[in-house]
Amino acid sequence: MSGFLPPSSSRISRRNFLLGAGATAAGLALYAGEIARHEIDIVQRPIPIRDLPDPFHGYRIVQISDIHLDEFTEPFFLERVIRHVNALQPDLVLLTGDFVTLGAFTFVSAHHAVHRCAELLATLTAPLRYAVLGNHDIGVGAPMVIHALKTNGTPVLVNSYLPIERKGARLWLCGTEDPATSIPKLELTVPANPDGPVILMAHAPDYADTVIRHPLGQKVDLMLSGHTHGGQVRLPFLGPMVLPPMGKHYSDGLFHLNRMQLYVNRGIGTVGLPFRFNCPPEITVLTLNPEV
Repeated sequence: MSGFLPPSSSRISRRNFLLGAGATAAGLALYAGEIARHEIDIVQRPIPIRDLPDPFHGYRIVQISDIHLDEFTEPFFLERVIRHVNALQPDLVLLTGDFVTLGAFTFVSAHHAVHRCAELLATLTAPLRYAVLGNHDIGVGAPMVIHALKTNGTPVLVNSYLPIERKGARLWLCGTEDPATSIPKLELTVPANPDGPVILMAHAPDYADTVIRHPLGQKVDLMLSGHTHGGQVRLPFLGPMVLPPMGKHYSDGLFHLNRMQLYVNRGIGTVGLPFRFNCPPEITVLTLNPEV
């Protein structure tokens, strides 16, 4: 009958469909794993700050996060990121955690990965750079990560703060321990009477909800986080496929929470699988401007 295909034709059609679907899936995997994972998005963000001192007008901060060397971020890719950052000539580089990965491969080679990452970060040419730890850094061993970074010229803030001074003016840089693996102590992290704007680094962005409820949180102008990777895989109309604990409310980008602004960087590396889709690695350039 003309309304039906012969069984052999039907089998051929199904086979062609499966072959086509397989080729499409393989192509998407290749794109997500080798192309999209190595595309770098340099995001420029002006950040208005209330009562910003004149010497800090136009002050440029570069944020990078979630490097995850060597699983799955290759050293050559981190080197490329650093070249981009150096070309931007920022005043300050802030690193918001997860320098390595607690995983099947780096668990046995974490010492090498941590020191290699710290050595590469030492080639950053900005006048200042500071870091906080992420949950993976805690997993492989906080003392080891802190030692590697500090001995290569990257100070690590753990429930502490320090002034950034410029022409007699100050802003205050604060850093918490990782909110996903501990309970940070804001009373130690944020100065009680800051004589300038306050920038807080905390790896996990959902900690912002705790910050804005805390009395000292009222003094924080800008919080910088990573942790989420932006979801790594973002489907059109659906958004991030998977977000981690302490990263489900604020996945990426800029948020306004009362007087505090929160910026969530998508990170450089990946975890779980070496895939990114519609969610490229990010270098963020934050330019401080006076609030109008």
